[in-house]
Amino acid sequence: MTIRHQSAFDTLSAYSKRNLWSGALFGIGLAAFIDEAVFHQLLHWHHFYDKSTTDIGLISDGLFHAFSWFATIGGLFMLADLRRRNVYWGMKWWAGKLIGGGSFQLYDGTIQHKLMRIHQIRYVDNVIVYDLIWNVIAVIMIVVGLILVARARKHTYARKAVSHDHE
Repeated sequence: MTIRHQSAFDTLSAYSKRNLWSGALFGIGLAAFIDEAVFHQLLHWHHFYDKSTTDIGLISDGLFHAFSWFATIGGLFMLADLRRRNVYWGMKWWAGKLIGGGSFQLYDGTIQHKLMRIHQIRYVDNVIVYDLIWNVIAVIMIVVGLILVARARKHTYARKAVSHDHE
């Protein structure tokens, strides 16, 4: 029976997805928190659920705020575990953060705003301008996150090729 010892590289590769998921969960929570704090509380543009009374809208905002904090804290707990194990991979984590935040924002802007119509980003005559800005920013975040994933993957393959050359 042969015992194989994992190199630092193999360990980091094994935790690659966990770095991505930790960042994604944090990104979802952060995007939701910014949405709720800025657009719901500070600007008063809408509530999470606008198809009822103001009281129901405020309750829905509170539940939405709780969701954002649970996601953010969950992502941070995963990040702390990655750091404790010394397998934190910054590029993968930031990629996850951008993909998660952008995906949340795109979901919010398309599904919740347009398909479900539970609220609009802002109640004005020319809402399409707000929708376009909201969704374009979301797509940019996702694309940049995917570019970071590709760079991290390319970097991984380059490091693996170098490590095999020196065995």
